[in-house]
Amino acid sequence: MALIVEDGSMVAGAESYCSVTAADTYHSDSGNTAWAALATAAKEQALRKATRYMLGAYRHRWAGTRKTTTQALDWPRYMVPIRDTPTFQGTNLAYVSATIVPTEVIQACADLALTNVTGGALASDLTSRVLREKVGEIEVEYDRGSPQFTVYRSIDMMLRPYLKSGGNGIVGLTR
Repeated sequence: MALIVEDGSMVAGAESYCSVTAADTYHSDSGNTAWAALATAAKEQALRKATRYMLGAYRHRWAGTRKTTTQALDWPRYMVPIRDTPTFQGTNLAYVSATIVPTEVIQACADLALTNVTGGALASDLTSRVLREKVGEIEVEYDRGSPQFTVYRSIDMMLRPYLKSGGNGIVGLTR
């Protein structure tokens, strides 16, 4: 089944923020040769998985609101401020167009798709954290404060302009 890509017009049944063609261009320009070796069907599957990951990881972190409650994906969105424009501190805020999927969202989807095919599951099941492991003379103790899951910092940084409160995971409180 052909990949159904959201283009900002609220495509019915959209499954991905990124098309295979856009991912091919992005990875080619970035020198990611592992992507080129994949069959089209594998690329489509990876892009679907990347988009599903983004829905789970970012749904409540995106700035603004979805255009409708029935759209398939989180983008397009209303009222997502463009924070690095000269008008941000003034009275006339600039906003991301509600008829697009931002380039960074598309590129993050492509990056996550590549990560999925080269590094395994994006959101693997969590297990108990090992505090100490000893095999013969070798002993390892893991940091108790480190996350139990993979944090895709480069993706978070790429998407930061479109996330609430700068995307650091801290949400401001209002009285």
